[in-house]
Amino acid sequence: MTPDSRRLLPSDAPVTMIDPQGEARGDVPDDATLLHSLGLLTTARRLNDQAYALVRQGRLAVYPSSHGQEACQVAAAQVLDAGDWLFPTYRDTIAASVKGVDPVEALSLLKGDWHCGYDPYEHHVAPHTTPLATQLPHAVGVAHAARLRGEPTVVMAMCGDGGTSEGDFHEALNFAAVFQAPVVFFIQNNEYAISVPLARQTHAPSLAHKGIGYGIPGERVDGNDMAALLTVLGDAVARARAGEGPQLVEAHTYRMQAHTNADDATRYRDDAEVRPWVERDPITRLRAYLTGRGVLTPAVETEFTAEAERAATHLRDGLNQDITPDPDDLFAYVFATPTPQLREQAALVADELSREVAPS
Repeated sequence: MTPDSRRLLPSDAPVTMIDPQGEARGDVPDDATLLHSLGLLTTARRLNDQAYALVRQGRLAVYPSSHGQEACQVAAAQVLDAGDWLFPTYRDTIAASVKGVDPVEALSLLKGDWHCGYDPYEHHVAPHTTPLATQLPHAVGVAHAARLRGEPTVVMAMCGDGGTSEGDFHEALNFAAVFQAPVVFFIQNNEYAISVPLARQTHAPSLAHKGIGYGIPGERVDGNDMAALLTVLGDAVARARAGEGPQLVEAHTYRMQAHTNADDATRYRDDAEVRPWVERDPITRLRAYLTGRGVLTPAVETEFTAEAERAATHLRDGLNQDITPDPDDLFAYVFATPTPQLREQAALVADELSREVAPS
């Protein structure tokens, strides 16, 4: 085996820096960074719970919760610079909000108001996508374009374990490797693609091994360990920015709640499977570590909780507002220059609306 091929291999076990009991293993990020991360995690958990409640109230059509995966979400955005791009999946609302997107706007898609409720260029966050892995070739395109322009941009391309079975995933990896695009492929392996377990997705030793065939180095990381995520993802971003080409990171985590509110997870897994992951909760783990370090005080926790409640109130108030749809919007944002067919369709709708008789 050549040195170059050895560097493609991920570690035998996921990188862990803070164990589930809150004990450090080796060098971890500084206290200030981790304390800031805990604040973001606290808000993330509260937003997840609030969004789930809004589904039950009829204010969201559907919500794919990332409860238990928040460390992956927060770290993915936290290691990026303002000019870097994030390409999220439908489950990555938290990552988008940490990158700067208003969560009310980020959830407009799942409310049913817009296909994308925010300006992707404002915070360099691509639209949420519900089709699996279709965003990955787009992410590679943005990264390749940045490289051609000589920009220092790095792209974080997120997907789930189920997304690695899609053709778009493999096409994106191959193109990125051939053209050495500065993109980090970040797989959140939460063990299930809806009801399909990981064993039905791959026979590879890990999903990180999938980079080997394309010449992309891979790494595995404990997806519930904020310290390890910040380190591994931060290193991957740094290598991509330095011109070392694409990187692949697989985070091992677990989907604590159902795939969405429309899913009945009890049909394909039981409580005994879920229970061990409760003890690996990323918030509990980081809180234990920072408390042991003496930097997490009751006053700081109170501040974190207050900020989380402010964010939840903002989300609740924003999504409780009714939107009056404008029929012209059906045609206004399809093409920069409307086609003749689009203009014809718009005129047809306008004519039909003008013929409506107001109720007596």
